[in-house]
Amino acid sequence: MSVVEQARRARVAAGALAVATRTAKDAALHAMADALVARTPEILTANEADLAAGREAGLSAAVLDRLALDSGRVAGIADALRQMAALPDPVGEVVRGSTLPNGLELRQIRVPFGVVGIIYEARPNVTVDAAGICLKSGNAALLRGSSSAAHSNAALVAVLRDAVASAGLPADAVQLLDATSRDSVKELMRARGLVDVLIPRGGASLIRTVVEESTVPVIETGVGNCHVYVDAAADLAKAVAITLNAKTQRLSTCNTAESLLVHADVADAFLPAVLAAFAQAGVTVHGDARVATYSDAVVPATDEDFATEYLSADISATVVDSLDAAVAHIQRYGSGHTEAIVTDSQPAAREFVARVDAAAVMVNASTRFTDGGEFGFGAEIGISTQKLHARGPMGLPELTSTKYVVTGDGHLRG
Repeated sequence: MSVVEQARRARVAAGALAVATRTAKDAALHAMADALVARTPEILTANEADLAAGREAGLSAAVLDRLALDSGRVAGIADALRQMAALPDPVGEVVRGSTLPNGLELRQIRVPFGVVGIIYEARPNVTVDAAGICLKSGNAALLRGSSSAAHSNAALVAVLRDAVASAGLPADAVQLLDATSRDSVKELMRARGLVDVLIPRGGASLIRTVVEESTVPVIETGVGNCHVYVDAAADLAKAVAITLNAKTQRLSTCNTAESLLVHADVADAFLPAVLAAFAQAGVTVHGDARVATYSDAVVPATDEDFATEYLSADISATVVDSLDAAVAHIQRYGSGHTEAIVTDSQPAAREFVARVDAAAVMVNASTRFTDGGEFGFGAEIGISTQKLHARGPMGLPELTSTKYVVTGDGHLRG
């Protein structure tokens, strides 16, 4: 089936979803969760085929980790759907309303986008998260995963479609596009008028390609060259713990810290401690000449290192002479995702927050907290690094648009 035909079927399904009650949508989410658990063996068999092919193809450990499923991960994915069912339904929410001087009643309400296309890499959990969040927000989902997860995604979508249909909603609310051909991506990016919005999730190259080549409106997500800046007024014990967590809590996520900035005034006290902690954790530090003076294990950093989203046990590091220099470094190399400052100085914290241009700014907290679940939004479709139409973790409200409903009593404009 062509992408255009799938998009047409998705638009029909979107019409049904737009008027579906919260009860119906939540029942479908619970049916999806139950079906995932019940059919875990077939999902894991499909996933093992992808993992075997990935190992044969020489995929990195980080990519294989993102690709891998086990019974615990499947159960966690199912639980995320149940948690999503417990969240408020954004559709129909009144954003603002008033009675105009002429007596007209004005309401701005949330409505679904309609058909949402998602292009993503490796992670099969995105297949379920995206399908669930689209359904709950009243949207039909066109999913285009990577070829490396083709078997896993096919199994997951088969389970989800059966569950959605069993709950009385159209199975075409969730559709998987062919991952074996680049043509499906091109067709999806050109399906303006059938697809309302496109969301890419993956590496910088994928996102750049979609943003530059799509005629469908795009919400840019994901690339995370995140920094931790240890200020002159930092509590150094907290700084070590925060830096280590930001880098090592999970290596392969977009909110993992990829660069460390250390104020020169605390370098002598802080760097030996954090470099030792990194060494124990198996993290390779790519540092400038000043960082290298504290350990022979430091690898000389290049300009490319400071611009890299590693998604691995690597981090770039530099010593800066001021908060101004830290902000300038972030402005040059940051991706607008998440930046963190560790400091006990309120003026320094306020200045950093005001000057750093990012979707999320952490003060004395790990970058790993930039996440829909951690923010209390439930499952997210991604983390937007742009400024329109959404920024930061994209939960259910961010998967809606709005319309104005104006109610009168025979009102005529004079």
